[in-house]
Amino acid sequence: MVDKSGVDSSHHADDFFLPNLCTVQAVFILILIAELFAVILTLATSGVRFFNWENLALTSLFVQWVVLVSAAVLCQLRPLMQRLPLIMAAAAGYCLILVITLLLSVAAQWVMGDWKANGFDWSPLLTHLIISAIVSGMAMRYFYVRYLLRRQEQAELQYRIQALQSRIRPHFLFNSMNIIASLIEVDPETAETVVVDLSELFRASLHDVGNQVSLKEELGLCERYVRIESLRLGDRLKVDWQIGEIPDAVKIPMLTLQPLLENAIYHGIQPLPEGGLIEVVVKYDAPMLRIKITNPRVPAGAEQHTKGNRMALDNIRSRLDALYGAEAFVASEIDGELYVTTLSYPFEQENLATVA
Repeated sequence: MVDKSGVDSSHHADDFFLPNLCTVQAVFILILIAELFAVILTLATSGVRFFNWENLALTSLFVQWVVLVSAAVLCQLRPLMQRLPLIMAAAAGYCLILVITLLLSVAAQWVMGDWKANGFDWSPLLTHLIISAIVSGMAMRYFYVRYLLRRQEQAELQYRIQALQSRIRPHFLFNSMNIIASLIEVDPETAETVVVDLSELFRASLHDVGNQVSLKEELGLCERYVRIESLRLGDRLKVDWQIGEIPDAVKIPMLTLQPLLENAIYHGIQPLPEGGLIEVVVKYDAPMLRIKITNPRVPAGAEQHTKGNRMALDNIRSRLDALYGAEAFVASEIDGELYVTTLSYPFEQENLATVA
């Protein structure tokens, strides 16, 4: 189902406008915001000069109860709300907060005992409802806008990932087909190997967006790619694989290393008549997986194609950031006569146990 804003209103467990309010971090933020709000209300009524600490205590107690009870109820009902259309889910959450505010306001007057002497006072009840309606509306609006921005970012990221996964350059395909044609008569076994390697590479490029595979599987794809390029470049292309001891369960987004190797060959080996050496270093220092690819740097003034290189790095950075958060790192630098690309991201031990 699609709402009027064009957003799909059917929700996945991790794709809902209302955040998970059961986490420790969320509860801490809610308590902090509620306390700040209580201070603001107290300052608004008594001012700084005649600041009423007793009033702050009572206001803080009431606000904290409203916020925490609302968060607990919304947290428990979140799975049910996810089944509703987006607008209905937002309206249901909004109404729940108002009902909770109403009930707690009545309970507060009953506990304080004011209604026994003066009768039930509707004025503070109405004040609480108006404040709750305004603040809750602002919060729901914030969650909704944040949800739309997140959906937009995810759509853009998926588009960029798809572009990266299908970005095996046309000239590589043409060169591979020429290699196969030239080998069919003189070396049919090698030609058959090239066909198998090429089919595996293109099968990977058509795989689901964002799919993660074992690091060994990704390295296998890279070796297939290097084998095909070696038939074209011959002795000009040398690759030194330095692979440390890595648990079988360590995963990596598919086609992360192959574009980096493609860049290293396209920008560092192909322009040089004498070719050069590419070093691929892979280490796992729990919980970080670290990968470094080094290739020769083309001398200044020679023709270079840096746009494709930068696009691949930006896409890989986006993919790792989306999957592994702020600890993911992708960078490139010039080190003397070498061009060095490094990437790292955390893969926790509990993930290894889960995958194994």
